[in-house]
Amino acid sequence: MYEKIQETASWLRQRMTTSPTTAIILGTGLGQLASEITDKKEIPYAEIPNFPVSTVEGHSGKLIFGKLGGVDILAMQGRFHYYEGYSMKEVTFPIRVMYELGIKTLFVSNAAGGMNPQFNIGDLMIITDHINFFPEHPLRGKNYPTGPRFPDMHETYDKNLIQLAANIAYEKKIRVKFGVYIGLQGPTFETPAEYKMYHMMGADAVGMSTVPEVIVAHHCGIRTFGISVITDLGGFDNPVEVSHEEVQEAANAAQPFMTEIMREMIVRSEKVTSQKQENFNTDHPTEKWK
Repeated sequence: MYEKIQETASWLRQRMTTSPTTAIILGTGLGQLASEITDKKEIPYAEIPNFPVSTVEGHSGKLIFGKLGGVDILAMQGRFHYYEGYSMKEVTFPIRVMYELGIKTLFVSNAAGGMNPQFNIGDLMIITDHINFFPEHPLRGKNYPTGPRFPDMHETYDKNLIQLAANIAYEKKIRVKFGVYIGLQGPTFETPAEYKMYHMMGADAVGMSTVPEVIVAHHCGIRTFGISVITDLGGFDNPVEVSHEEVQEAANAAQPFMTEIMREMIVRSEKVTSQKQENFNTDHPTEKWK
């Protein structure tokens, strides 16, 4: 697999029109950000050697090299999911390729079901930590030379980027929440009992992506920021049925706010160091907007 990663990176390097150190996975809620990328070179996944192909409705399936706010970026328009039948090595293959291309910072977004009673549909939740509930670990098997065999996971989501997002949201009067994301294999949505169980375990939102990519990025030393759009709610006294169409509808409504935060973060993030911030408190920013 490592030889395939290097082969793919070499193929892309010959076709790159920019020199990005920042990458974005344009998951649910960030689709319109692709239209703001300038000087674009788009490469469909189907043309890239060894790349999987996205099969999910709403995921375009192409790699974009270009500029956003004058910053060179690499964007994935469409991601891969474990429930599609891919192995974890395939799901996280693009992250390994990103590392080989020189990516230092990764931004990810997703749709998630909210289990925190303070959440509403359409809320944006900045991910502060995650719970890995996938049946296969993305680092299982022979260790890649990009990181240690047993990586520390205490600060998987970069605290400086979390603080930057909080500051931008406050400046632009965008209401955000903070919470823990739990990643499940899917493809079913959760039962009412499962929602309650996951919330009791310490999760605020649940989804079917992000965790594998973030783990591999962290293993590679790539600093990471994640944000969820709360597209449905579960685990409460009055359960509500949910469909993929309703999830997309809620995500589309939240797109302008998520896009504004992410755009500003990318432009400003190069000024943010990876130095750890002690005593960071995610309760502080939310208090300002109550």
